[in-house]
Amino acid sequence: MISWMQKHNKYLVWTIWIATIAFIGAGVVGWGDYNLGFKGDKIAKVGNIEIDKYRYQMTYKSLYDRYNQQLQGTLDDKKAKEIGIEKQAFELVKNQTLFLNLADEYGIKTTDEEVAKILSSIPNFQTDGKFDMKIYEQYLASQNLKKRAFEDILKDDIAVNKLLTLLKTNSVSTEDKAVAMPLDISDEVAISILNPNDIKITVNEEAVKKYWSDNKNKYQHPKKYNTEILWTTTNNIDVSQAEIEEFYKLNAGKYSGQNGEKLSIEMMKPFITKEIQTSKGEKIAKRAYIDFKNSKIKPDLTLTISSQDQSVPKELIAKLENAKNGEFLKPQLINDKYATVKLVSKVESKPMTFEEAKALAMNDYVKKEQQNNLQKLAEERVKNIDTKTAQSTIWININENKTILTLGNEESLQFLQKLLTSKKERGIIKLSDKVVVYRIISQKISQNNQKDLLLISQSVSQLKNKVLESGLLEALNKKYSTKIYSKGMNLE
Repeated sequence: MISWMQKHNKYLVWTIWIATIAFIGAGVVGWGDYNLGFKGDKIAKVGNIEIDKYRYQMTYKSLYDRYNQQLQGTLDDKKAKEIGIEKQAFELVKNQTLFLNLADEYGIKTTDEEVAKILSSIPNFQTDGKFDMKIYEQYLASQNLKKRAFEDILKDDIAVNKLLTLLKTNSVSTEDKAVAMPLDISDEVAISILNPNDIKITVNEEAVKKYWSDNKNKYQHPKKYNTEILWTTTNNIDVSQAEIEEFYKLNAGKYSGQNGEKLSIEMMKPFITKEIQTSKGEKIAKRAYIDFKNSKIKPDLTLTISSQDQSVPKELIAKLENAKNGEFLKPQLINDKYATVKLVSKVESKPMTFEEAKALAMNDYVKKEQQNNLQKLAEERVKNIDTKTAQSTIWININENKTILTLGNEESLQFLQKLLTSKKERGIIKLSDKVVVYRIISQKISQNNQKDLLLISQSVSQLKNKVLESGLLEALNKKYSTKIYSKGMNLE
């Protein structure tokens, strides 16, 4: 329970803080890929403070990278708009600006000396542990950032951090005890785990045929695409040492370890080489695309691609679905090669006959019957479950994550979550394909040790501060008006 609170309480209210230093560590390579067009340097005004485009761009980039990592590198501008990253980024910047207005009212300022101290402590701007002005200026140039704009953003970060430090509050003893109380209770639970193997099904072909007939739409031959493919390899492209060194200089902030230490060019050489090869390969592939389209180059192979082929990127399947017969798709990177694809024709999906679908339908029929009978068996077992008839009797505490008998880790976690939120003394808990029959036999109360109480206090304090920030932001939104200058952007 403690670890869960520590891990998840940050999601209880929206995050309002994006640190400039974290942005530097992400190693940004410019704004061009994000299509964030602004007519001027200022995009909005909150209270008495204007929001400049650089702060917004940094916040947008940080969010974009976070989502892109979660989506395994498949995020593009279209998906970003669907997710609403523009609005989220503006909300974060707006929230910080609300705090800046309050900090200004309280007379909280940041000196140039404080900014210099923070800058000199950033590992990515250091050489042999000392601040290197040349690296700092190269970084700003690579991001198309003005020195004054960047340092003003850092100054704002420091001011907001000062304000939040002043507002920080700790938990009190009664709050800690209120949270700790349910953690002290342990339940003695009798359980039996039932799985599909406990149910024997006699298969009747007529029953399977009826099941197939009732679920015909489920059994379809997948849609297919007849294609011609031209490959452009990248791993054989020559990359010079001078190109590697230049790329490393321009992207110095990108190459840092877990502790912020700067990684050497020799250590990063294989990765830099791959990035340069990919970039060069894209240019070669684009020229080949034009020649392929003009029939100057023949395809490397013809291939029929199934819409359900897991080895083919989903993005390519989507493009084939939207393409017309005879259309050429622009090069797409697949592993270390660019694929330029011509859609020759589409083969529409069609229903399977009973003989074609028989094996699939039989498997589904058996699973369905097993689940139906498993539920009936569980309903019988739960009537008489006790310490003698149960498979096992175990002690369960909200503060413990344990593997339950033959359940996997994820199944055990699901079972514990459902059990601990149930109000029934006995019952049935359904997991993925299994059923757990349980009965609570008894309870006991233990005492938390000092370590647990300390963690509880920390978690309660964090939660209080998040709630305080949330309530304060609500009040500040009413106090300070917001005016958006960039009407063309989807910020509201």
